[in-house]
Amino acid sequence: MRRGFHCFVWGSLASVLYAGPTNLDRDVKAATAQPDTNPAPAQSVVAVVRPEVAVARPNTAPVQPALEFAEPTLFKLAAVTPSDASVGLPKVTAPEPADECLPSQDCIDQFLWSLYERARKIDTVKVSERFKVTIKKKGKKRTVTKTRTKLVTEDFTWKDPNAAEKAGMSMSQYVIGGMERSFRVKLYRLMRALDDAGHAPGITSGFRDDYRQSIATGKKAASDSSYHGGSRRGGYGHGLAVDVVSVKGETRAERWITTDLLWKWIDENGQQYGIGRPYLDRDPPHIGPIDGKEYVDKRGVKRAGS
Repeated sequence: MRRGFHCFVWGSLASVLYAGPTNLDRDVKAATAQPDTNPAPAQSVVAVVRPEVAVARPNTAPVQPALEFAEPTLFKLAAVTPSDASVGLPKVTAPEPADECLPSQDCIDQFLWSLYERARKIDTVKVSERFKVTIKKKGKKRTVTKTRTKLVTEDFTWKDPNAAEKAGMSMSQYVIGGMERSFRVKLYRLMRALDDAGHAPGITSGFRDDYRQSIATGKKAASDSSYHGGSRRGGYGHGLAVDVVSVKGETRAERWITTDLLWKWIDENGQQYGIGRPYLDRDPPHIGPIDGKEYVDKRGVKRAGS
């Protein structure tokens, strides 16, 4: 019995030692046949794929481009250089604000009209007033008439609508459409630059026909001779002048300060946009093209190009 018991023990131990390596080998083979579905990645790799080279891979969704570039209608995208293409995506320079509307005259006109709408149509004009006083000369009393000039605030909001109605046009057609087309492009560039510089420009007066000029107040040209669009200057569609102010400021006193800064900015920078102030402080809001007859007559060719 002792010998039989010893044989049983040694036989059991041998079977255990033999079965262990066999099962271990089977587990290793099973692990090799079935890869882990959620492996831990060693590192994150972000691939940038251009739209024109994106290819669908078998059993996977197509690779989507990181960015898509669609050329807009109004902007010109920068050309792709070889160095840019080597990194996978073109480098696109942002369009300059002053060029946003240039391909479209309608866009330019809408922008200028928005500047007209936001400007208050208020001005300070000199009004002459005659009055009678009694004086004593050589012991005798006499009544004489004297004249004094005072500054009066005038609201001329009604004038352009009145003139547009008389001409049978909408306000925007009259005020903006009456200006010469190339001048509107120059004006657009200047106004965008002023707006970007933080001066908040506004247009108080655009095109004026003979009737509109006749009801204007203050220093002004004859009714048919205004460069705003008088009949002697070509009339509708040939206006070459606008009046500009700044709309920045809560009070009128604050707007006087910002407007003065706006006019100085035009004097310093308007040359590059082809626009200047022909009369300077004699008619400060009035601006026109520096290659136009009005500016050359008032400032001279040399000064216009200086």
